Amino acid sequence: MKDEVFFSKGMSHLKEDYPDLYDLSVTLNDTCYTGKVLDYKTQKLMAIAITAAASDDRAIKKQILSGMKELDITKDEIMDVLRVVLLTAGKPAFTKAVRILYKVSD
Repeated sequence: MKDEVFFSKGMSHLKEDYPDLYDLSVTLNDTCYTGKVLDYKTQKLMAIAITAAASDDRAIKKQILSGMKELDITKDEIMDVLRVVLLTAGKPAFTKAVRILYKVSD
């Protein structure tokens, strides 16, 4: 994970009151985002696709924003992964993610 950025509002409470659980979350993120085979940008694009397929508005927005900010991911790159979301998760999930993408990129 880059710079210990968490999008869950509850993480600040864990950091303050339950540092052991917070540290575990950091370790889990570091373990998942290793970049051993797939680079971090590819993993972030996967995260965008997964949140889009799950139709999680808040997570889609946060993943897109962090990808654009941290990794200079472009709107076209995001649209490429959203095409796969259209194919695998359907039109409602796809159009919701496209709406969010255009909202945050304008």
